[in-house]
Amino acid sequence: MLPYPQIDPVALAIGPLKIHWYGLMYLVGIGGAWLLASRRLNRFDATWSREKLSDLVFWLSMGVIVGGRLGYVLFYDLSAYLANPTLILEVWKGGMSFHGGFIGVMLAAVWFGKRNNKTFFELMDFIAPMVPIGLGAGRIGNFINAELWGKATDVPWAMVFPTDPAQLARHPSQLYQFALEGVALFLILWLYSRKPRPTMAVSGMFALFYGIFRFIVEFVRVPDAQLGYIAFGWLTMGQLLCVPMILGGIGLIWWAYNRTPTAKAAV
Repeated sequence: MLPYPQIDPVALAIGPLKIHWYGLMYLVGIGGAWLLASRRLNRFDATWSREKLSDLVFWLSMGVIVGGRLGYVLFYDLSAYLANPTLILEVWKGGMSFHGGFIGVMLAAVWFGKRNNKTFFELMDFIAPMVPIGLGAGRIGNFINAELWGKATDVPWAMVFPTDPAQLARHPSQLYQFALEGVALFLILWLYSRKPRPTMAVSGMFALFYGIFRFIVEFVRVPDAQLGYIAFGWLTMGQLLCVPMILGGIGLIWWAYNRTPTAKAAV
């Protein structure tokens, strides 16, 4: 068993002002995505300035934050937030839904694309390889918060999390998700998108592999206490939400390679 590192969730406290690691991880994700997107900007659209890229990143970030929070409220704990709506604002305590954030990003991409003469999938193909940076950073934030831990296990790398009332050795599922959704997904998308691909193919790869990775890790992650298993005695809300992503990813890849033989430039 490995010892949990006992990292204070508060990175910096100045009087009543507290800066949490969880919030800083969002800045890492957004900043890292902007830096890598700027490297590929000329290949995406040589007429775009860094300012326009910054505008795109800003609106997509708003989609992540607003969509992620509202998605958690709607998908995972609606009754609690209806009983006390002020809890919605307490984002530093965690409670963000990837699937909600994903919907928020898609809506932001539609809105921004219409105003900048870009199609939805042109933008999604461009930003998809950068998204795993934020996903990986977010999982590190979950680990520091000692939340979303896994099931009890006797594997040598199991940890006892301070937030676990039972104080059992558990899978550090946050680190599994960091490795898969952050590192592995980044490498797959970054390498795949280096060569010219048909429009929608990169987006399809993102949806497919994120869905697969998340579906797998959910088998060793404890489901949200207020929901538990919602189907067949083993299917979690996270897995249920990943099914349309996997199917949609397969459909997009098939459509991308079969609707036209013309490949668009690499992004």
